[in-house]
Amino acid sequence: MAGHDLKAVLFDVDFTLVRPGPELGPEGYLRVARRYGSEVDVSRYDEARAAALETLEKHPDFRHDEEIWVQFTERIVLGMGGDPANARAIAVEVEQAWERSENFDIYEDVEPALDELRGYGLLIGLVSNGARDLREFVRHHGLDADVTVASRYHGTVKPDPSIFRKALDRLGVEPAEAAMVGDHLEDDFEGARALGMRAVLIDRENRYPEIADRLTDLNGLPAALGLVRA
Repeated sequence: MAGHDLKAVLFDVDFTLVRPGPELGPEGYLRVARRYGSEVDVSRYDEARAAALETLEKHPDFRHDEEIWVQFTERIVLGMGGDPANARAIAVEVEQAWERSENFDIYEDVEPALDELRGYGLLIGLVSNGARDLREFVRHHGLDADVTVASRYHGTVKPDPSIFRKALDRLGVEPAEAAMVGDHLEDDFEGARALGMRAVLIDRENRYPEIADRLTDLNGLPAALGLVRA
């Protein structure tokens, strides 16, 4: 897609624009566990999360299902040595913390990238698989977005095409006139391409060197989208 054909750019949120803060990491798990009179081993967090990810599956029809994430988080709690008697209660509280805007930090490359895209006259949308109120999230962090679509309110999750179409319809653009930028290979990259959008994979941890259309940060995004100054 040539840059001049582009009218809008959609962004994923978590691990694309923002990183989870301390309350959502191993120390956060420990603080919540102790409120329930339990202990977890923070040194086991990475291993526990990796193991939980291996068993994580979406709803077969891509319906937004918050129970999937509660069970995922409960497996992390158990993997960190948490007490099975209160692992679910801990998981529910940790999951609720993911809904609070103040528990996230914006990557330093986000605002410059969004400003540069605005300089080309592009529309911007946020599309997220999550339970938080993205409108409040945008206000809290001062992000510049024309539309937001969260799976909790839309009803289905990426890569279901309807969630992309919802954002595009609200922006008044066709898939061929838009690009999707996100960190998840299946949800963001492949999901958008299946709909006929351009896609750029944000690979901040350098996990997908084999993917041609990827960046390790947002600094090179305008060039990757074919945007050039006249």
